[in-house]
Amino acid sequence: MKSYDFIAIGGGSAGFNAARVAVALGLRTAIIDGARELGGLCILRGCMPSKTLLYSAEVLHLAQKGAIFGLKTRGQVDMKAVHARKLKIIGEFAEYRLKALESGKFDLIRSHARFVGPHTVELSTGERIRSRHFLIGTGSKVSTPAVPGLREAPFWTSDDILDLDFVPKSVIVLGGGIVACELAQFLNRIGSRVTQVQRSSHILRDHSPEAAVVVEQALRDEGIELFTATQLQQVKHAAGRGFTIEFMHEGKVVRRQAERLFNALGREPNVAGLDLGAAGVAARPNGQIITDQWQQTSQPHIYAAGDCAGPVEIVHIAIQQGELAARHAAGVGDLKPVDYSLLLNVVFTDPQLATIGRSERELEQERTPFLKASYPFNDHGKSILMDANYGHVKVLAAPKSGRLLGAEIVGKDAGELIHSFSGPLAMRATVFDLLRAPWYHPTLAEIITYPLEEIADTIGAAPVKVAPKRRRRHPGRRA
Repeated sequence: MKSYDFIAIGGGSAGFNAARVAVALGLRTAIIDGARELGGLCILRGCMPSKTLLYSAEVLHLAQKGAIFGLKTRGQVDMKAVHARKLKIIGEFAEYRLKALESGKFDLIRSHARFVGPHTVELSTGERIRSRHFLIGTGSKVSTPAVPGLREAPFWTSDDILDLDFVPKSVIVLGGGIVACELAQFLNRIGSRVTQVQRSSHILRDHSPEAAVVVEQALRDEGIELFTATQLQQVKHAAGRGFTIEFMHEGKVVRRQAERLFNALGREPNVAGLDLGAAGVAARPNGQIITDQWQQTSQPHIYAAGDCAGPVEIVHIAIQQGELAARHAAGVGDLKPVDYSLLLNVVFTDPQLATIGRSERELEQERTPFLKASYPFNDHGKSILMDANYGHVKVLAAPKSGRLLGAEIVGKDAGELIHSFSGPLAMRATVFDLLRAPWYHPTLAEIITYPLEEIADTIGAAPVKVAPKRRRRHPGRRA
């Protein structure tokens, strides 16, 4: 029976990076992955293909609104060409990851695995392998809630949307999470008639209602029929006639029909085939593996990271968790847990929605005092000339010191702008520290200074000189 020091089950972002670190620390390491294609969710069916398509749709959207900028343009989509470009880009990423997996630095075992004991897994070939340590990084899969008719219906998942080479006539999107909103907007922009149905009172329910409302308005303005605060009753499918859904909305039964149905009602940990019970690994009712601050499970020699462990499904967090687990397994001293107070999140709708650090909701629940200030994009020179008027920048800071606690940006290029806070938050900087820095005019980034100045003025006696207020060009707008 083969034996290793460290085995990563799953070769995605968590498993691959855990194995890379484990090898560097001198552990005899293997990755077990039986997927048809190697590379993990992010590269193959997540981040990279979705953002490739979303950017194509954004360029199309800008071309179609060229008249606003005094341009005569005619934006039309060629889905076969869009699809081919996506395949080329993703193929390059996947090829690079495959070379890294097959580099020989660790063993790559192309098989599925299930636990038969705390230190032993059985492969789908029947072979058994032992290891002193395991890292479970098997990711997540699409979940199918118990809605009458849904499980039996031939619905699409995000995998199907990301593999389209044609424009569907009409699509019903079930769900209001990140994937649902990003791909609903994509479908609408390429020319599908889109109806989106969300259960909670707002889409993007893990974000603030103020930010969610901005994205909701943008989706509706572009033509998506968006329903929130609904209760899904039934899904019906008839060959040749598409899908019909029934749901409660504002006390009435509403019916909608479409050619296709996109199930975007969430994902769940992909752990069903692992037989966690045989290893003594505890999980929550939803299948999420329970871990401690070092990513250890209820079996200290077995670690879990990434989507199957949570608490969030974000690639850079999965990488941090996987690397931490490998270092802990190798006995590296003076480690620090993943710092979720610096959590960074981006939703790639248009406008984008990005957050970092603590949210208002979290601070209120913790009864932590804070100051907040916000400034709208529709009052900012650069965003106005770009016709990017949706959204705001919001800053949260400690009331006495002005130390940054968190930030929220919903607006043009929010996913890029939010990184203006990454370094300062990690360094425990204050609003005064950020105001020492130069901010070029006119830029989108300059909008960040306005809520910073408001908080600095509120605190009053500043420990450093604060940049003076910019003069308004005319009431309600600053240049």
